[in-house]
Amino acid sequence: MKRFTQLLCFLSFALSIQAANAASDVGLAEVRDLGRLNGQALACGYADTAARIKSAMIQHAPKARQYGTAFEETTNQSFLTQSRQDQAACPDGPTLNGQVDEATQRLQAALPTTTPKQ
Repeated sequence: MKRFTQLLCFLSFALSIQAANAASDVGLAEVRDLGRLNGQALACGYADTAARIKSAMIQHAPKARQYGTAFEETTNQSFLTQSRQDQAACPDGPTLNGQVDEATQRLQAALPTTTPKQ
């Protein structure tokens, strides 16, 4: 019986770790998409769009290292890729802004903000 109890405790611990990891992956794709768009905006000279993206990240993404790292790495990669292309490969402002709006909405849906209790 003692072994069964130990096994049960171990399994519940393992399942809680797995659930925590799955929950922490929520929103990473959206954060990476915003990073990709941020790199494009920076490389194409759309400073206002880049500022909007940064604001969306601050408001809606969790303040955790994995989200910040994913955003920064994707931004850098996208910036370098866009910089290597001809300036004509830059999307126009309204198109990029529309993509940012969509990505921000997906981030908000994946990671709804919670209002702190006072």
